[in-house]
Amino acid sequence: MKFILAGLGNWYAGLNLVKSTIPVAERLGFWGVGLPDHYMWGTKMGGESTLDSWVLLTYLASRTESLRLGTLVTPIPLRPPSILAKVVSTLDLLSGGRVFLGVGSGWSKVEFEGYSEWDESRVRVDKTEEGLQLILKLWITKKVTFHGKYYHAKNAVLEPKPFQNPHPQLLFAGFKSRMLRLAGRYGNICYIPPIADVNFLEGKQIVLGEARRFKRKKEISFADGIWFDSNYDPKLYANRIELARQRGCDYFVVPFRRDQKFLNSMKDFGKNVLPSFS
Repeated sequence: MKFILAGLGNWYAGLNLVKSTIPVAERLGFWGVGLPDHYMWGTKMGGESTLDSWVLLTYLASRTESLRLGTLVTPIPLRPPSILAKVVSTLDLLSGGRVFLGVGSGWSKVEFEGYSEWDESRVRVDKTEEGLQLILKLWITKKVTFHGKYYHAKNAVLEPKPFQNPHPQLLFAGFKSRMLRLAGRYGNICYIPPIADVNFLEGKQIVLGEARRFKRKKEISFADGIWFDSNYDPKLYANRIELARQRGCDYFVVPFRRDQKFLNSMKDFGKNVLPSFS
């Protein structure tokens, strides 16, 4: 089982926690860290004083050697996808191939209205798929001309290519059927979050059905997790990881409460839980 640290946030107020936590997470044996990628959360979700997650991940790449670095997740329609492709490719090169791109369609209306354009859910998912198609072409193809409904490129060159071949891993996180199908078609890791009324096994079958249709079943892995507001209890975490293993997951998303106990909880997990499932 590979463990992805989560729960840190990208709020400016939590910067010191991120700085102190990430090198320790690497020493403990975490596979990667996933930061949320939002500029504006809304006042009820933690406020608007945030850091750009991709810039922060670049800083963290300089302080780590093996830890994978990515987002949980990036709202693809928020930025021009060609610019995002260049940013991710550059960080993949700087880090020696340690980047994954978390894929989402976005949910923060206040953020989209502030920095982009808010659309209904169907259109945001349409933009997510079309944006991914352009990103993948830029990562793989020497020169790209692309005529989509929402995005366009004429003789675009993205060089140098990402360090990873053929490209950085795509991690999808979601539970709606259309995003699950996109995960099956494009994803490398599909995280089906532990939200009430979400049936993990039903979601997994949707992903696998689409992966079979595009002959890429061997290219998709699954991630499970535990709800981020759970108080840290090593037995609870261990039981949940065992369930994930029984469900055929290769990854587990590990959040801890964002308080003064975060680092101690993570250290205890790394010492008393993680080794049993590595």
